[in-house]
Parts: sequence; C-alpha cells; structure tokens
Amino acid sequence: MKNISVIGCGRWGTFLGWYSAKYCVDNVKMYDLESSPNFQELLSTRKNEYLELEDNMDVIANIEEVLENDFIIVSIGAQYFRGLCKQLNGYDLTGKTFLLAMKGLEQETAKRLSVVMSEEISQDIRVAVLAGPGHVQDYTKGAPSCVVVDSMDKQVKDDVIDLLSSDLIRFYYGTDLVGTEIGAALKNVVGVAAGALDGMGWQGLKGALMARAPVEVGRFIEAMGGNSQSAYGLAHLGDYEATLFSKYSHNRMFGEQLAKGEKFEKLAEGVATLKAIHDISIEKNIEMPICNAIYEVVYNGKTMKEEISALFSRGIRQEF
Repeated sequence: MKNISVIGCGRWGTFLGWYSAKYCVDNVKMYDLESSPNFQELLSTRKNEYLELEDNMDVIANIEEVLENDFIIVSIGAQYFRGLCKQLNGYDLTGKTFLLAMKGLEQETAKRLSVVMSEEISQDIRVAVLAGPGHVQDYTKGAPSCVVVDSMDKQVKDDVIDLLSSDLIRFYYGTDLVGTEIGAALKNVVGVAAGALDGMGWQGLKGALMARAPVEVGRFIEAMGGNSQSAYGLAHLGDYEATLFSKYSHNRMFGEQLAKGEKFEKLAEGVATLKAIHDISIEKNIEMPICNAIYEVVYNGKTMKEEISALFSRGIRQEF
C-alpha cells in the first residue's frame, strides 16, 4: 500500500492530494488546522471550488495520525512554515520524506524554506521541493504540465519522482536547490509586477519584463550561492505563463488590483517575498531594479507610473 499525507488544505495542497489519490497512491490523508475555512469546507462537503475529493482521501483533524505516513507533502503559507516546523519537531519524524510545495521565502529572514526546516527540525528527515508551472483549474480539466523536483539528496529526488509521476505531470530533476527555491519564490514577485502592468493597461511592457526579470533573478540567485541559469528553468521562467498572464494567478491579480487602487483578499505570496528580497538586496548590494520598483509601490505607496519612469531614466547599458 502506498499512502501519503498532505499538510495544507488550500487550493494547491488540496489539488496535490487529489492528484496523488487519483493517479499515484492508494490513500491520502489531508490535514490542516481545524480553524481553517478550507479544512472545514473539505470536512463538511468533501469538495472546494476547484475539485471534489476522491473516495480514497480522508480529511483528518489529528496531526499525529497524519504523521503516521512516511511521505508528507506540505503546502501552507510560507510565513507560517517555521511555526509548523516547530510543532512537527515534537513528533518522531525519523526517516520521513517531506515534499515542500510552497513558493516563497521567509519574510523576516529571507531564508529558503528548506533552510527553515533544517533549522527547526533536529531529526534525520529527507527534504525535497516542488516547483514549476501549472494551475489547479487546468490540471483538473486534464491539461498536462511539467514541474521540477529538487533536493540535496539525489535518492530523495528519485523516490519523489517515482512515486508521483503520471501522464498528467512530467517531472524533471532539479540540480540547484538554491536556484530552484529562490527562482520559484521570485516568480511570484514578477507576477505582481505583471499584474500591475495589466492594471495600468500597459501590457506591452510585459515582454520587456519577461526578458529582463530572469536576468535580475539570476543575479540574486548567484549572490545567494546558486546557479544564475536556474532563473531560466521551470521553477522561474517556466512558470511565467501561469503567473504573469493567467486569470488564476493570485500574485498577478494582486498587482492588477494594486494598480487600480483596489484590494485583493486572497493570499499572494509574492508580497511577503518582496519584502525579504528587498532587505537582502540592500544588505548585499545586489542590483534588483524591478523588485525594488515593485517594493516602492507595495510598501511605500509610490505609483507604478513613478517607478516605471524611474526605471526608464536609468543609464543606458548593453543588454548582455
């Protein structure tokens, strides 16, 4: 019997549980805080606005029961992850595999989520991250896509891909954990920028954004010890269509409504990641003009017109 657990009953976590139950394993246990509206919806109706749970999925309120499985997918808000890790460390996790399916950096420290987990869990566990394009709404209609799995341990990557591969999702091996995590997180920030351009009716600039943002992201990845070329892989550039153009993207929609002076109520991870990126770019003197421009709009109340004008007034330079 192949059984897995999922911690996090939001849009992406519920999909990953549904996908695993439908295509890959015999049983899936879904867990979240009982106070979570998403959890309560699944508990009472066994569905959300995107999908209906498979018969071999159980909605569980007891985290001890969820941790009985050896393979656990985590998909919660990145800013809540350290607190979860502190809680998990109180249980016996020895030998368990955790697949982190979130795209973000810790706002206060700018740390990658795999680093946060290593700091808070003192046991011998196996950790991998999942990144890349794909929207729940497309997947549930049978539209296939590709993702990347990365880890410091090749055997962990092998095991994750062997367990979760199907005709719906094609997996690739990541070779740069630093670049994969940072690229995935910064993709959300670029999504906010793209949405702001949409909100202003300046869609023509999205081509320039797509060309220049990976250069900036690659610069940041390299400064953090990764391979700058990872910015051009599935975790970052490969996710642009789903984040910079899709009506389903929370980060793009946040940026669009920001430019229109409206509020977006759903989770947009790019906002917290933006603060982390800004702080560390100042500390390490990393040139991040696009991210800094969006930071000024989101956190300091500047207008997009002001910030784009500032970007356009920068000194002329060679493209490469």
